[in-house]
Amino acid sequence: MKHTTILAIESSCDETSMSIVKDGHIEIATVTLSQIDIHKMYGGVVPEIASRNHIENITIVLDECLKKANMKIEDVDAIGVTYGPGLSGSLLVGIQCAKTLSYIYNKPLIPVHHIAGHIYANRLVGEFKFPLIALVVSGGHTDIILMEKDYSFKYLGGTLDDAIGEAYDKVARVIDLPYPGGPRIDKISKEGSHTYKLPTPMNDDSYNFSFSGIKSAVINLVHNEHQRGNEINKADLACSFQETVVGIIAKKTMKAIKENNIKQLIVAGGVAANSYLRETLTNLAKENNVELLIPPIDYCTDNATMIGCAAFYALNSDKKADLTLNAVPVEKLK
Repeated sequence: MKHTTILAIESSCDETSMSIVKDGHIEIATVTLSQIDIHKMYGGVVPEIASRNHIENITIVLDECLKKANMKIEDVDAIGVTYGPGLSGSLLVGIQCAKTLSYIYNKPLIPVHHIAGHIYANRLVGEFKFPLIALVVSGGHTDIILMEKDYSFKYLGGTLDDAIGEAYDKVARVIDLPYPGGPRIDKISKEGSHTYKLPTPMNDDSYNFSFSGIKSAVINLVHNEHQRGNEINKADLACSFQETVVGIIAKKTMKAIKENNIKQLIVAGGVAANSYLRETLTNLAKENNVELLIPPIDYCTDNATMIGCAAFYALNSDKKADLTLNAVPVEKLK
């Protein structure tokens, strides 16, 4: 049996990552340089700073990845790269590197949608069983996607404004928790109780979400309490917020599963690392006899391993690019 080995590149935001992946689910080597400490002082990612750091890091990461794998570029079968969505400047660094390697070493160039990468991180955990529902929860996305076969995506619904990860970060900032806010809210919520009444966002029969309203509700609540001279219980507010938003995400995800006769749910994206979301979906999956796949914590956030997994299936679906490949900052998965 012939194996396919792919060198994958991910640079869509503030991680410079490269990985060598075999047959879409076997990680040979991965190296990731994060910029989180650089952007922490700004309270979020600064695009220009991110792209400049990618330029400084990209060749270092490539050399380290090849060294870690004890391989040469000649040993891989194709080059996979995130082409979007993401920050334009950051994406372009990875794309230029991929196109250069593809041209010099005469390797197929495989364009990978960033969200497809997050979804296929689950291949590190187990086989996909179609049809399945993919719940994508991250800083830029909150999507419910139906997959009827490999590398086929049907968008059922998603956020109409803020993504869930963005809402977490903004709420964290309002209650003076440091960046990145999502993990901080998840952590302190365990010390609190659901005591603050917050509106359930977009509690309807659609597959869509809206998190701008609950974000505004938190801001107004904090402002009003301060005006009255009252101190906010951060742990209670974090718990109230988290249970409210995870509740509506879980409700709509289970609705999609029941209405499409699904037997497998996969969860993808940075917010898939959230412990309360994992616990809630695990319990619901057991109650409804649905198999649940969630990547290990290290593969929920941006990494090139997931891009290498997705690139294998993109290649098998004849998704190839030429040297005109460009960054696409905004694009739905299709």
